Amino acid sequence: MRRRTSVLVPLVLLLGLTAGCGGGQGERADAAGPSQRGAAPPDTRLRDLTPAEEVEIDRAEDRLVLRCMEREGFRYWPGPVAGVEERKTGRYVVDDVDWARRYGYGRAFDRAAEQTRRTHPNITYANALPERERIRYSLALDGDFDDVVTAELPSGGTVRTPREGCHAEAREHLYGDHAAWFRAAKTVTSLTPLYVPLILRDERLTAASDAWARCMAKAGKPFRSPDEIREKRDGLVQGMSDDEAQRAEVELAVTEAECARETSLGTTARSLEREYRAKALADHAGEFTAYRTMRLAALSRARDL
Repeated sequence: MRRRTSVLVPLVLLLGLTAGCGGGQGERADAAGPSQRGAAPPDTRLRDLTPAEEVEIDRAEDRLVLRCMEREGFRYWPGPVAGVEERKTGRYVVDDVDWARRYGYGRAFDRAAEQTRRTHPNITYANALPERERIRYSLALDGDFDDVVTAELPSGGTVRTPREGCHAEAREHLYGDHAAWFRAAKTVTSLTPLYVPLILRDERLTAASDAWARCMAKAGKPFRSPDEIREKRDGLVQGMSDDEAQRAEVELAVTEAECARETSLGTTARSLEREYRAKALADHAGEFTAYRTMRLAALSRARDL
């Protein structure tokens, strides 16, 4: 189970670009520089991770948490960790027709996540513990919010996470420095409020979105934008069985993806996100380098497990 932070930053536009946003060959890690616990392996080119590599790290983190919790005298069940296909949900626009035919808008993933929240062994096990042990379990797993690492967000505000606990220990092992990782990661992944409004106003996006809306209307699905589909998604299938809702969503998602391909809306959105994100990252180059360096180091350590 993932640890919560004290503030959640809403993402207005999810384009699925955490992997590959750097593009090109990337920078080379400084093999001659000082030895750091969070350093990438020597001669590694700095790059962003693929979704499959992110899965590897998440699974390794869960294994480390398991070891830590067992050492603390508790049982712990790793996972489930979101797979590559599940990580494609929530994008600004669906433009993968094959994925849309298979998953629609990810209803099956939503159901599985809800089932996990209600019945995962970690939850039922913790709830069955006596109160004193339940408190000790929580502290062992998540740490104490009286002793925290704090990160200032580029868009304003702060987030904090406990300095200790099995999640923190696992990340210390993977990234080399839990506090430095937390600050770098929160800086890099919290930039969206700075550049998303610029993307939404960019005439290249509005032109592609208008063309997409015309395509959807021609196909008998008169939606003005992908956002409108997301806003109305639940209402569109209200009263349907799960199977009926899935079929309806698959049909709509396939149409959305076909129109996105025809009008290049997905390609345009991703291109603009790379462009504006790069500009936002220019003011946080140090944190971005640290973020990518530590992620590559974590991938190497995850594979060593």
